[in-house]
Amino acid sequence: MTRVAYVDPVGGLAGDMLLAALLDAGAPAQALDGAIDALGLGGVAIEVSQPVRAGLRATHVDVRTGEGHGRTADEMRAVVAASELAPRVRSRSLDALDRLIAAEAAVHGVEPHDVVLHELGGDDTLVDICGAFALLDALDVDRLVCAPIPLGRGIGEMDHGPMPLPAPATMALLAGVPVAGVETPGELVTPTGAAIMVTAADAWGPLPAMVLRTTGTGVGIREHPDRPNIVRIVIGDTVTGLTADTSVVLLQANVDDLVPELVPDVLEACTAAGAIDAWTVPIQMKKARPGVMLSVLGRPEHERSLAETLLRHSSSLGVRVQRLERYELDRAIREVDVDGHTVRVKIGLLEGRVINVAPEHDDCAAVAAATGRPVKQVWAEALAAATSNRDLDVHAR
Repeated sequence: MTRVAYVDPVGGLAGDMLLAALLDAGAPAQALDGAIDALGLGGVAIEVSQPVRAGLRATHVDVRTGEGHGRTADEMRAVVAASELAPRVRSRSLDALDRLIAAEAAVHGVEPHDVVLHELGGDDTLVDICGAFALLDALDVDRLVCAPIPLGRGIGEMDHGPMPLPAPATMALLAGVPVAGVETPGELVTPTGAAIMVTAADAWGPLPAMVLRTTGTGVGIREHPDRPNIVRIVIGDTVTGLTADTSVVLLQANVDDLVPELVPDVLEACTAAGAIDAWTVPIQMKKARPGVMLSVLGRPEHERSLAETLLRHSSSLGVRVQRLERYELDRAIREVDVDGHTVRVKIGLLEGRVINVAPEHDDCAAVAAATGRPVKQVWAEALAAATSNRDLDVHAR
């Protein structure tokens, strides 16, 4: 059984609206308070109310903060990195923050460590991001699917002056995400909301099949002329067997003029762009030239970005694409402790039963480097801990 959350951004997407929807769906307020305490933020107050908008009862969250606006990117990361958040919440929060920083850097043409988050450098941004992941964990959400994102248009006043809406950073964050233009004027999606969702979402599209358990509705302050300013979250359970109902795309390119030392860089770039897997096969090309076939496996929604990445980083002039279905196990992550360090262990589930367990090699290598132990010993200890301690948390991927 997998706990699934479906996010329907009816009126847009903002960090405080996501917090409100998660609380409305049953997430305990103590989890949000705990995240704020773990961040060590002083002077933060959360006010939760239940207004009626468009005839619907909803939940509104007002995050009130004191000092801390206009921090640098490094300062924002330092707060989260030094926090006492649960390891998974801290890791996902840093991922979302890094995406936000990278988007701002790209928009303003600076290096990420030179970014100053003017509007987004306050405690409210940290509360929105870290609080959202804390509440998702509190609801035991294993998989999150999001509907296409509605985008309005207009001009917004920023610290840099008038800016087109959606904000340039928001557009950068939503690259590769299904979006739809709507007539609603103004900013429907904030950079913080976009950063949270692109980090949390496992898939984009329609409501997946599930046994419905609860719904939550979060509301913003503004009133839209053509739609309620709400975000809805639907939470349910799905029991899946082994079925070939997962669509993937296979992108391939043959090259015989790429410097061998650059081949790993191509694969690494594709992985960073969202590839599920990337690999090479040695081949013989025309005129008996030795070459290599670059293969990249990804989700359909990442097809264009993966194709562009493959073309940009390799020497190929074209990429061929195959659309396939594949069988997939349910997947989960179990976190174990080895010498005081966290090691993630990948779990493969078939109809709820564990049939495959594998420690994350990069985590094992990091622990080995920190402790001076062989990687194989760390790997074996992580495997033993994951298979012997049934009380450890399991998080689906």
